[in-house]
Amino acid sequence: MALGAISVAFHLGLIFYGLAPALIARPIHMALVLPWILIYAAAGPWQRWSGWVLTLAGVAACLYIAANEPALADQYGFIEGPFQMAVGLFLLLLALETARRAIGWPLPAVAAAALLYAAFGEHIPGEYGHPGQPLGSVVGSLTIAEGGLWGSLTGVSVGIVAIFVIFGAVINAGEAGQGFMNLASAVAGRLRGGAAKVSVISSALLGSISGSASANVASTGSITIPSMIRLGYPRSLAAAVEAVASSGGQIMPPLMGAGAFVMVELTGIPYAEIMAAAVLPALLFFATVWFGINAFASRHDLRPLAASERPAGRTLLTTALFFVLPFGVLLERIFNGGVTPQYAASIAIFTAAALLLFDARLRFSLPAFLRRFGAALLIAGRQVAVIGSIILCASLVIGVLGMTGLGVKITSAILALSGDTLWPALLLTALACLALGMEVPTTAAYVICVSVAGPALTELGVAPLLAHLFVFWYALLSTITPPVCGGVFIAAGMAGENWLRVAVRAMALGLGLYVIPLAMVASPEVLGLAEDPLAAVAAFARIALALVAISHGLIARRAVGLRVLFVGAGLALIFLWPAVTGG
Repeated sequence: MALGAISVAFHLGLIFYGLAPALIARPIHMALVLPWILIYAAAGPWQRWSGWVLTLAGVAACLYIAANEPALADQYGFIEGPFQMAVGLFLLLLALETARRAIGWPLPAVAAAALLYAAFGEHIPGEYGHPGQPLGSVVGSLTIAEGGLWGSLTGVSVGIVAIFVIFGAVINAGEAGQGFMNLASAVAGRLRGGAAKVSVISSALLGSISGSASANVASTGSITIPSMIRLGYPRSLAAAVEAVASSGGQIMPPLMGAGAFVMVELTGIPYAEIMAAAVLPALLFFATVWFGINAFASRHDLRPLAASERPAGRTLLTTALFFVLPFGVLLERIFNGGVTPQYAASIAIFTAAALLLFDARLRFSLPAFLRRFGAALLIAGRQVAVIGSIILCASLVIGVLGMTGLGVKITSAILALSGDTLWPALLLTALACLALGMEVPTTAAYVICVSVAGPALTELGVAPLLAHLFVFWYALLSTITPPVCGGVFIAAGMAGENWLRVAVRAMALGLGLYVIPLAMVASPEVLGLAEDPLAAVAAFARIALALVAISHGLIARRAVGLRVLFVGAGLALIFLWPAVTGG
């Protein structure tokens, strides 16, 4: 808990007292990440003792970088002497091992392959080799300069992502989660398929904060899946609804997990513009799940929630305050106060922390506040560390791509394979996102894919923000697409159902995840809510109608010919209509 408090104080302090130099703030950020992953998450005695050794050495190495920032900045990324070489090599290996212990082998394996390419790629014949650099330059560029470990992506983790993770942790430590569920139950509980629709709304609200499909399934699913099963929903459908709805939380503004803020850094586009562009596609996704539930309701008796399970008006109002007030402060400060998103989130954190003094009945309790605040510190410290370990490892890949020119070469390969044609390039990018997303978390998959495929798409005429949103959406595919579908596995386990049955229904319900990114490319005006609201809403309505038709054709019980007609009509509305009408 003390370490959590230090982590929270450090990251909030950077916002209020001015940003420290990159070679000070970012190494300290890494030092705060290490104990959570290497010691507290240790799986056994060997991992714990080795974790202590790695943590102590790692903290010393990080503090060496921070303490010598003025001198290292003058070295311009070139190692001087065997001691600095040892520190640099150790930091590289430590970043790989920390990520491995946090999320497994795949991402560290990609990063290790990138490091080997940086060191030995000059020996690769042909266009995929590189001219070569001295080892001191390679290690120095990645460990003592503002690139690699301490690059701009790590800066996003330090200055933006960590703040919003803390915000989510403080909100979730109070009554906001129950408030989300109560609001969803009041809005959708009385409808046909109401229990499933409660899952959709609550997962959209909670998932935008958590940014993790798995965490979302585990939290809201513990309530919604048993509720659906108790009302007679097929177990496979109950699990599929939760898995799909939870996956969509990462594309739902205002927070979009960590993705929106990484996108701000990579594109240079203001946060408010990204949020405005992302909102209609996100609503389309959840509307598609809603349509799918209605289609399943024609096949099963999907009853609404009983009146006794829906919250009373007073309970709804009091619990809603626990998320309405912090979010209201966040959005008011961004749009009316004109402050940065991270500064607005910092103010919202204090608002949410003050609400921890009260329970769902608005009763004041200091002991309960201390208990909730302690839980918030633990959750915040742990989540900042996990995301930080992922981003630090992914930063090595981005550093190597820039240092060696490999990213440009892969972009050229995509253009060559696609014949300089947009739609084949989109297909190649989607397949790459799906493949990489099966092995690494969404944010890391998005960062790596957009670094190599994004330039190819923009060269073929796709607007930068559209290219980034396209890649980000498809980085989510693996949450519901076999063979590696984490959200489905967790939901299936909670429902006690075969995971493959759940995956089949999840893909039918989540068809928007496959179709909407392509629809954004075919009708980019759907992203223009801020610039041309009428055109954006018109495109939204047309795509929504198309998704209703496709969903009905795939799910509802109809004659085969009629189902093909529905799907064909929907696809024509999405892809042929813009080509014929020019919009």
